[in-house]
Amino acid sequence: MFVSTAYAQTAGGAGGGDMLVQFAPLILIFVVFYFLLIRPQQKKQKEHRAMLDSIRRGDRVVTGGGIIGTVSKVDNDELQVEIAEGVKVRCMRGTINLVLARTEPAKGGSAPAAGETAAAPAEKAEEGKGLGKLFGRK
Repeated sequence: MFVSTAYAQTAGGAGGGDMLVQFAPLILIFVVFYFLLIRPQQKKQKEHRAMLDSIRRGDRVVTGGGIIGTVSKVDNDELQVEIAEGVKVRCMRGTINLVLARTEPAKGGSAPAAGETAAAPAEKAEEGKGLGKLFGRK
């Protein structure tokens, strides 16, 4: 008497549009994760790999263990890092976390890139001075 009769809903058509509405939040979450997490991480890995490939003799580096030293010898995957006067350690290239200071290439060692003259790098340095000064960078 007090209980009403429950009726089952009728089955809708194929439900193709309904399926899209159900997966829309999942797709939206994946897109947000891609742009906020995956893509920046891939960019950071690419920059780190480029930094590791460009290490050369004389660079000051920080290893994964926090040891600071100067690269004295470069092999394919190994570096010899001088951490104190007369103290050299061998480490794998992949364990380098940061390059603190880069050495300048030897004069006459490389030709300017196509379309770039010797004065072009000086002009590029002049461009960044305005904003660099604003934020306290040299």
